[in-house]
Amino acid sequence: MRAIGQDELGGPEVLKVIEAERPEPGPAEVLVRVHAAGVNPTDWWHRSTGGLLGGPVRLGWDVSGVVEAVGPGVTLYRPGDEVYGMPRLPLPAGAYAEYLTSPARHLARKPAGLSHVEAAALPVAGLTAWQSLVDTARVRPGQRVLVHAAAGGVGHLAVQLAKVLGAHVIGTARAAKHDFVRGLGADEVIDYTAVDFADEVRDVDVVIDTIGGEYGPRSLRTLRPGGVVVSLASPAEAALEGPARELGLRAAFMIVEPDHGGLRELAALAESGRLRPHVDTVLPLELAAKAHEIGETGRTTGKLVLTVAG
Repeated sequence: MRAIGQDELGGPEVLKVIEAERPEPGPAEVLVRVHAAGVNPTDWWHRSTGGLLGGPVRLGWDVSGVVEAVGPGVTLYRPGDEVYGMPRLPLPAGAYAEYLTSPARHLARKPAGLSHVEAAALPVAGLTAWQSLVDTARVRPGQRVLVHAAAGGVGHLAVQLAKVLGAHVIGTARAAKHDFVRGLGADEVIDYTAVDFADEVRDVDVVIDTIGGEYGPRSLRTLRPGGVVVSLASPAEAALEGPARELGLRAAFMIVEPDHGGLRELAALAESGRLRPHVDTVLPLELAAKAHEIGETGRTTGKLVLTVAG
C-alpha cells in the first residue's frame, strides 16, 4: 500500500511517499481502507521533534474510511461499514496511508450526511473540544466560555459545542475571521491583534486555551472565582496551577484520548446539523508535506485534510 513515511526528524520535506506492507487486524481490531485523513498540529509536532514517542513514526490520527476486514472478537462492525475515529493516540496510528488497523472501539460509525473528507476533519479536534468542555470543564447552560483561536481546528468546533451546551461564547480571532466565528454561533469576538483580550473580557467561567505559552497566565485575569482554564497546548502544572489556586481558580492540562462514546456524541450532533467541521484545504496524500507547510503557518481556518481513496 501507499503511505507517508519519514526516515528522520525535521521539516515538512522529510515526509515522502513509501510502499508499506498492508497491516492485518488483530484481536478486537478492524482493518480500515482510508478514504481521508485529517492533519493536526500533533502531526507536525511528532514529525519535527518525535513528540511523546521520541523518534520518527508513521503520522496521522484522524481517519475516515470503510471497514475492509475485522479481527477476532469484533462485533461492532462488518466489512463495508463506514467509520471514522482517532485510533491509538498517543501511540502511532498511521492514518497517512491507504490502510490502517484500529482497535474497534477507537472508531464509530461515520456521521450520516458528512463526506469522508468532512468526517476526517472531526475526530482529533472534535474530541479535544468535547473532552475539554464536557469532561474537564463540565460546562453548564448560562456559563461564559472564552475560546482562543476560535477559527482554528479545535477552536471552531469548541465554539459550536459550547453553544450546544448552552454557553455564552466569546472567541478570539483575527478581524478577517470574525464573520466566520460569529457564523459558528459566537456571541462576541475579540481581535487579539488589536487589543489585549485580558483587558477586554471579564467574568468568564471557562477558558479553552489552544495556544499555550503566556496565553494561559493572561487568561487567569478573565476568570471569575471558581473558573477554570483548560490548557491544550502546554502543561498547566508549572505556570498555572499555583497562581490559579491562589486566586480561587482551577487550571487543567488535557491530552485528548480515544473515545468511542465521544465519537458517537459528535456524530449525533453532526447528523442533527448542530456541529459542522469546516475544511479549509483538501490535498492528495502525496502532498502531505504541503499540508504541513500550510498548517504550520497557523493561519488555517478550520481543518486540513488529505484524500487517500475515492
